[in-house]
Amino acid sequence: MSPELISILVLVVVFVIATTRSVNMGALAFAAAFGVGGLVADLDADGIFAGFPGDLFVVLVGVTYLFAIARANGTTDWLVHAAVRLVRGRVALIPWVMFALTGALTAIGAVSPAAVAIVAPIALSFAARYGISPLLMGAMVVHGAQAGGFSPISIYGSIVNGIVEREKLPGNEVVLFLASFAANLVIAAVVFVVCGGMKLWAQGAVDETPAAGSRAAGAAQVGAAAPGTAQVRTAPTATPTLSTETTTLTPARTATLTSLLALVVAVLIFDLDAGLTAITLAVLLSTAWPEASRKAVGEIAWPTVLLICGVLTYVGVLDEMGTITWAGEGVGGIGIPLLAAVLLCYIGALVSAFASSVGIMGALIPLAVPFLERGEIGAVGMVAALAVSATVVDVSPFSTNGALVLAAAPDVDRERFFRQLMVYGGIVVAVVPAAAWLVMVVPGWG
Repeated sequence: MSPELISILVLVVVFVIATTRSVNMGALAFAAAFGVGGLVADLDADGIFAGFPGDLFVVLVGVTYLFAIARANGTTDWLVHAAVRLVRGRVALIPWVMFALTGALTAIGAVSPAAVAIVAPIALSFAARYGISPLLMGAMVVHGAQAGGFSPISIYGSIVNGIVEREKLPGNEVVLFLASFAANLVIAAVVFVVCGGMKLWAQGAVDETPAAGSRAAGAAQVGAAAPGTAQVRTAPTATPTLSTETTTLTPARTATLTSLLALVVAVLIFDLDAGLTAITLAVLLSTAWPEASRKAVGEIAWPTVLLICGVLTYVGVLDEMGTITWAGEGVGGIGIPLLAAVLLCYIGALVSAFASSVGIMGALIPLAVPFLERGEIGAVGMVAALAVSATVVDVSPFSTNGALVLAAAPDVDRERFFRQLMVYGGIVVAVVPAAAWLVMVVPGWG
């Protein structure tokens, strides 16, 4: 049995044990990386740790630390209240606002994980407060980021268009952008319907007018409707009564909001690392208001950090020993272009669910060059299909974006949410590459 095949089978075993025995998959993956890397690939410790995602570790820790402080001092409550007021109480619009916001951020140049790191904690805090499915809100944030991710001025778009130009393939920047935008918009609409979005429309408008006293923790209430709309009765988990304390800007909240704005500016304008910036801002807030921040370190999503870093370290071992290249070259050598095209889309989706989306496209597009040069398959459609297949799967909890969503969700059963993201990611991996191939490759675009 070849070393590459052994490494893939070990990954399957890790999934099975983690699912059936409730062992943290990251811990299992670290052990697998040690075993496969040392015994099969003959890697030393440095070779094994070469795949450790240090940058993602810092992003997960930094962002969850900063937003744990924001939750502790009430800043996220204030932001949620402001968001509801912005859409005049229509809770059903908020997921689409988050979709549009992350899409706009990536379209103007933000790296997709940076946009998700900024928006996801606020979006999921809103979801927790109003009883919206965290899977729905998380998917809307991630698909929004990918919808804008291939604009001609975006990071992803610039990289992929540069690869196409370097390989001397026909390209179309507008088609690439519109293909990704349309695919993610359609998927977001389906998720919105399937995950209960239509019930949010039926709920109508909610009342976000501050009430004297503390929140009512018990009985249901009747929300005062906006002018021209009917009053709606809602459950207490959907529309808690707000106190004036919740909607007041204290010095700590003002400083936290300033820190969040500084994070956006630092990442989007000055191109600073999101994780290091977030940790720095969190430390400054903790120093100024230690009482509110004392428990924040304990609320960092440590199990998620272990899970993601372990799995990605093992994927790094696979990359180091050539398993990914081995699989891609095997598919590229198939003599039937359409079959090779759909298999490359599936490889891009599957590997990207655990690794860098752009990195995978950078590897797969050159592999497609031999049969694209024959003219039997349109290069524009093939590149678009690979781009869509390799990025829509970022809802997987093992990808950077999916990990950020998992880590940012407050007040959820994290194991259950992890399984939901994993199942949803699996469905996307199974369905989207075939759909992208059918719509973009088979007609022969370009």
